[in-house]
Amino acid sequence: MPRVLVVEDDPRIRVSLIEILTEQGHIVRSTGSGFEALREVAQDPFDAVVLDLGLPDLDGGDVLQMMRGISAVPVLVVTARDDEAEIIRVLNAGADDYVVKPFSGGQFVARLSAVLRRTAGAASSCAHHTDGAWRPPAVDLMQPVSVGDLTVDPPARTVHLGDRELRLTRREFDLLSFLAHHAGQVISKQQLLSEVWREPYVDDQTIDVHLSALRRKLGERASAPRYLQTVRGVGIKLTAPR
Repeated sequence: MPRVLVVEDDPRIRVSLIEILTEQGHIVRSTGSGFEALREVAQDPFDAVVLDLGLPDLDGGDVLQMMRGISAVPVLVVTARDDEAEIIRVLNAGADDYVVKPFSGGQFVARLSAVLRRTAGAASSCAHHTDGAWRPPAVDLMQPVSVGDLTVDPPARTVHLGDRELRLTRREFDLLSFLAHHAGQVISKQQLLSEVWREPYVDDQTIDVHLSALRRKLGERASAPRYLQTVRGVGIKLTAPR
């Protein structure tokens, strides 16, 4: 049975969508928060997300963009915004389809069913492993990579920030290299534990300690980040400073 996450802050509409989806045989989770939606998608595999744009904590369009950094899950946008520019924006940001409020239950089911048919297997093949955990698309982690003035050379095990070579521990290097090779993507702690530590039961604080050390060596602070950007409650991403 398809697993669907409903992201809608209006309790009346959320309950209605849950009832419709449950009647169709779907397994449904729901939230009214953008941050909570990102946390859900980072932690659990879903077959589809139904995403409202008018959320209280984040704009739904921003949630969609961040979601695309961590998952290929199909997204059906539900919105009261019916202007063409807005529709084009959400489609370009990665939405698979949209439906404008108010809509009938039949139209909603038909739209979601079409999305699920078009994307059947796509999210799994590119974003999930057999254990159900999401992984970023495969990349060659041994290729040198540059992000802004930061250059990571895995074969040589060296990192340069501009002309200065950074002295990193083995784990710091592995962590920074993984983030650099997935630059712009929000990486959850669960993914870091699996892909960098390769241990599922390491304390989250261990990652925080290594990230703090990396920040110091990159010349930044959590309160004034340059390369390492924290997405609260979701994960960390490495980006070039603006």
